[in-house]
Amino acid sequence: MSSTIRISLAQITSGENPADNLELIDTHARAAAHAGSDLVVFPEATMRCFGGPIRKVAQPLDGEWAHAVREIAATNGITVVAGMFTPAADDRVANTLLVTGTGIDASYDKIHLFDAFGFAESDTVAPGSDPLVVGIAGVQVGFATCYDIRFPALFQKLGDLGADVIVVPASWGAGDGKVEQWTLLARARALDSTTFIAACDQAEPVAAEGNAPRGVGHSIVSSPTGEILGQLDSTPGMLTIDIDTALVDAVRKSLPVLKNRKHFDA
Repeated sequence: MSSTIRISLAQITSGENPADNLELIDTHARAAAHAGSDLVVFPEATMRCFGGPIRKVAQPLDGEWAHAVREIAATNGITVVAGMFTPAADDRVANTLLVTGTGIDASYDKIHLFDAFGFAESDTVAPGSDPLVVGIAGVQVGFATCYDIRFPALFQKLGDLGADVIVVPASWGAGDGKVEQWTLLARARALDSTTFIAACDQAEPVAAEGNAPRGVGHSIVSSPTGEILGQLDSTPGMLTIDIDTALVDAVRKSLPVLKNRKHFDA
């Protein structure tokens, strides 16, 4: 059985003020709903951009910021995915995706932390442990965040759990070859898991100091065969794509990589 879902990727540049970033969510959620989308995806760190004190802005999932996102989703009749920070143990936070709207209220905590390229996310962020798949508009949607995209096993696990589409909000770090790596990884994870990948990055900021990952843009949607179905440039924008999951079933019958793969002991 197949279903079609329309997804909008809202490639924004979030700022330091969570209230201002709610306005960005409201604007783009309304535009996505007007476009007929079932789901609008915002980047990692939508609540507050990296490069500042994220502990100070962290709120629980029943806090004011998440409640405001829920109201935006309800008002527009759309499911919203937005990156935020929630309190965690050891004076750290969780890098959380809030998934809310159209009767859905779920969350995913980023599993793989970005301790790379001179940045140590684990200094302030505690890792999650549980993969998440949610039914949205009749389609099983899995979730991953930014650095997660470098780890094929998570995407294969989401495929095992029934995901036909995996959304990947990100705030990708800039650098030589990083845009190419981002787009290549999105297509590779689609092939690994035989799912559609809808990867939404922060737009490239006008100016960024330090080594905090602030985004490079180039949000992308890949088919299960690695075909690029749509892609943005580095500037703010919105990409809307219709996804027919019948292709997932067809690919998995002809190229059953999830079924054929072998599991090795550590």
